[in-house]
Amino acid sequence: MELYGSYTSPFVRHCRIALLQTELECEFIETDATQSAALSPTKKVPLLVDCELTLTDSTSILTHLYELVGEGFLTDLEEVELYHMTNTVLDACVNLVLLEKFDGITAEKSVYLTRQVGRIETGLAAINDKTLSQALPLSQAEMRLAIFLEWGLFRSKIALDNFPALQQLLDLAQTDPHFAQTAPKE
Repeated sequence: MELYGSYTSPFVRHCRIALLQTELECEFIETDATQSAALSPTKKVPLLVDCELTLTDSTSILTHLYELVGEGFLTDLEEVELYHMTNTVLDACVNLVLLEKFDGITAEKSVYLTRQVGRIETGLAAINDKTLSQALPLSQAEMRLAIFLEWGLFRSKIALDNFPALQQLLDLAQTDPHFAQTAPKE
């Protein structure tokens, strides 16, 4: 198996954590935006190649990895909701980062990006009100949330001052060896 991605992508990080958890053999191939555009029909990372199988989305990759070891992925409706709500907020943050990086557009110059900032704030507030784990192991949805939170802080796109439950979850996640080992770095 080969996983293509970057060390900073939160979507790739979740796949890297899954590989550590499952102990599956897989080569990680660092890939930039230009390379991913050539490799993947979706022009993004992660990309997993497993023999004849090619997967182009982190959720399908995660599902495949856990199925290979006989485990389910997102088997509870509340977990599915938290996972997808987190992805919605994460996608809004990704929009902010990429439009600023590639086009120089910030929320101050864009009605669309201003809406994304609002989506991030209301999404974080709603997730902060949910019941989250107080001990390891985190659920898959909570792992995705913790990955997003650390990435959002790393990219300076969120603050957790007003979200104590989210800060508590991130603090807990940072005690997980696989989470700590895969922390984003430039």
